Amino acid sequence: MIREPHGGNVYRLAEKLGIDESEIIDFSASINPLGVPKSVLSEIKDTMKYLYNYPDPDTKQLRLWIAKQLVINPQSIICGNGSTELIYLMVRALKPEKVLLPAPTFSEYERAAGSQKKIIHFTLSGSDGFTVNPNEFIGAMSGNAASVSYKSTLTTSVDMAFLCNPNNPTGRLIPRADLLKIAGAAQNLRCYLVVDEAFIDFTPADSVVKEVEHNPYLIVLRSLTKFYALSGLRIGYGVMPLAILDMVKEAREPWTVNSLAQAAGIAAINDIAYRDETFRTIRNEKKTLEDGFKLLGIDYFPSAANYYLIRLNNAQKVITALRNKGILVRDCSNFTGLDETYIRVAVKSNKDNMRLLQELANLCMAS
Repeated sequence: MIREPHGGNVYRLAEKLGIDESEIIDFSASINPLGVPKSVLSEIKDTMKYLYNYPDPDTKQLRLWIAKQLVINPQSIICGNGSTELIYLMVRALKPEKVLLPAPTFSEYERAAGSQKKIIHFTLSGSDGFTVNPNEFIGAMSGNAASVSYKSTLTTSVDMAFLCNPNNPTGRLIPRADLLKIAGAAQNLRCYLVVDEAFIDFTPADSVVKEVEHNPYLIVLRSLTKFYALSGLRIGYGVMPLAILDMVKEAREPWTVNSLAQAAGIAAINDIAYRDETFRTIRNEKKTLEDGFKLLGIDYFPSAANYYLIRLNNAQKVITALRNKGILVRDCSNFTGLDETYIRVAVKSNKDNMRLLQELANLCMAS
């Protein structure tokens, strides 16, 4: 079985099963089950008539609306082709020699950092729910080799550290106070701390985006892909200290955010009704899944986001059986720090969630 580096390859599975892509139920990509906001679709339609113009390379209007929503300086914002572009951009622009990563976490941090000799893994444990201990993480940033997995003795501090909050794939949220403690230590160590808040819209009060202006080593990345179901359009942004902004801009390619994405981003962040409906839907459907997991005796980790990490002894058989029924889940065996017993499933519509639970129940009975 081919293990995808990410979820969401409905095209390959549809081709394999000989069915239309629309028939695939994709639990492997953690996207808002409400779908694209109607306001966004309307704005895209209105903007299409202007596609003969190049997109604004400075994304000025989008940055102004983001700044208004977050109450931050628009000059500190840089927009990108999804937050993933910005992950690579941070490494390319700031050129860290040693990068500290939790394990497990989003795989693109390691891909962006490049050669293995630069990577230091801070191993999280499932026995305590994959919690990030702030003091131990600070120790790892400062060069405490006892806290990390590394090829040789780590005796000096790292240049850059990534934290995904809530973490992907565990769904674990680092409390804001703990994250600010880590950010303060990063400033003292002169280590860039990149906080990836791709899923923070599901728990917005825990964001540290407003702290960037007070910390010259804190960088926050955000995504509009997950919460607003814009995966196919790609739109994200970063908030960073003004002192490094020019350096970052010089390292990026021009026109990475197209006109439709810029218009869609503005419409999305202004759609309050969609946001409120999302909170209601996700809250209700998380309860549906949690109740189902408990009833089936499936181990799951509490999540602050719109997905769950679950553990099954026969996970690989379950993944294959679900695929054969046109249901994709995220095989987590290629995450550093996880093994073949872990699966990540998104929170989807009630109909889809009930279908997943029914199929899991059938597989549990069959085994």
